Amino acid sequence: MENDFCLRTSPIWRFVGYGLFVLKIIIPLVIIVLGIIDFSKAVLSGEDKAVKASSSSLFKRLIVGICIFFIPTIVSLILSMIENANDALDSIKECETCLLEPLSEECDGYTEDAKSYIEIED
Repeated sequence: MENDFCLRTSPIWRFVGYGLFVLKIIIPLVIIVLGIIDFSKAVLSGEDKAVKASSSSLFKRLIVGICIFFIPTIVSLILSMIENANDALDSIKECETCLLEPLSEECDGYTEDAKSYIEIED
């Protein structure tokens, strides 16, 4: 009961995982649409400075998009370091699974188990 923090909070981790999942879909679409808009404006203006500015802007957006995709890897690395540092944290797997794979059946089971904890405490 002491080390079941991740199991009890698995619905929250799942919610955050859904947010990351949605961001991984929306960010590339936004980058592509904004890149097309910026480059079309720059080409239509006919100025070299505008083309350079739009390519610089696209490059910055790509870097931000790549950073968003590395968030799950960084989180997984941090959680594995925490788990290795403290053997008492047996339940860290629930946090990692629901955060990085919110659509998995394993996370479904964790959220169902979390509901039973809520019913017991009431």
